[in-house]
Amino acid sequence: MVSEISYGNWITHGSQVEEEAAVACVNAALDEGITTFDTADVYAGTRAESVLGRALKGQRRESLEIFTKVYWPTGEGRNDRGLSRKHIMESINGSLKRLQTDYVDLYQAHRFDYETPLEETLRAFDDLVRQGKVLYIGVSEWTAEQIARALKIADDMGFDRIVSNQPQYNMLWRVIETEVVPLCEKEGLGQVVFSPLQQGVLTGKYLPGQPPPAGSRATDDKSGANFIARHVGNEDLLTRVQRLKPLAEQAGLDMAQLALAWVLQNGNVSSAIIGATRPEQVRGNVKAAGVKLGDDLLAEIDKVLEGHIERDPAKTVSPAQRP
Repeated sequence: MVSEISYGNWITHGSQVEEEAAVACVNAALDEGITTFDTADVYAGTRAESVLGRALKGQRRESLEIFTKVYWPTGEGRNDRGLSRKHIMESINGSLKRLQTDYVDLYQAHRFDYETPLEETLRAFDDLVRQGKVLYIGVSEWTAEQIARALKIADDMGFDRIVSNQPQYNMLWRVIETEVVPLCEKEGLGQVVFSPLQQGVLTGKYLPGQPPPAGSRATDDKSGANFIARHVGNEDLLTRVQRLKPLAEQAGLDMAQLALAWVLQNGNVSSAIIGATRPEQVRGNVKAAGVKLGDDLLAEIDKVLEGHIERDPAKTVSPAQRP
C-alpha cells in the first residue's frame, strides 16, 4: 500500500533547494498524509538520499514507504554503475547508510542494463529480499518486453517478482499506455509515475512569448533545465497548455492539480510522484488525490493537446552501454 501522491526528491534535495527548505517540504508531505518517499542513489551525487534520511529521522519507520534506485554512476570506477551483482550489493549498503534505515521498502532498477545478464541482476535483488535489506523489487523506464522477460525468469527460478514500474507519465508523455500498462495490468504490477507535471510545463507557469520565470526549473542548470528545454521553447505547446486553465477551473482545480488528477485516472497508476521547492506546493498538489475527472473533460484535454502527445512505446529506452 502506498500513498496516492508520493514525494520525490529528484533534482531538488541536495541540489536545487537548501536543506532547510527540503526538510520543510518533507514535513509538509508528512502533515498532508504522504507516506511514500522516492529517491535514488544518483540524485545530486548521492546527496539527495542523505538529505531525505535526515528529514525523515525520528519518524516511525513502519509508517513510511521509502523507495530508492540503482543503475546510474555513483563513482568513477568502472563497476560504480549498472546492475551487476557487485554494484547492486555495494549500492544498497551505501543507500541504507545515507537513508539511515535498515531496509528500503522498494528497490528499483533505474534503467535496464544490457551489459549484465538479467538472471544475475534478478538473483542479486532476490538475495537482498532474503537478507531483509529490501522488501520489494521494482524497475524504472523498462519496456514491456524487458518487464516480461524479468517476470518469466523470476517465475522459472523462484525469485521474488517485480511489483512495480516507475515510468515518466503525464498528459503529454503517454508511451506506457499501449504496451507497458496492459502487460502490468495482466501481471499485477503498478505504475509509480514521475514527472506528472512534465517538469512544471503543465502548471502553466511557462508563458508563450515570455522568458521562464526567475527561479524556475527552466532557468537552473542544476535542476534539470535540459529536460524541459524543448517544451519551454515550443510556442504552440505553451499556448495550448494555457487553454487547459479554464478546464481546470471547470473542475475546481488549479493547473497542477488537473495534471496530477489526470495521471491518477489511469487505473494502473498506483501513485504519482511530486517534487517541491516550497511546502505550499506540496499542500496544493495533494488536493488532486481522489479527484475523478469526467470523460468529457478528458476528451477536451486530448483535443487541446492534439499534436503534442507522445504515444510511441519505442521512446522508452535505456543506454545500450552503461554510462
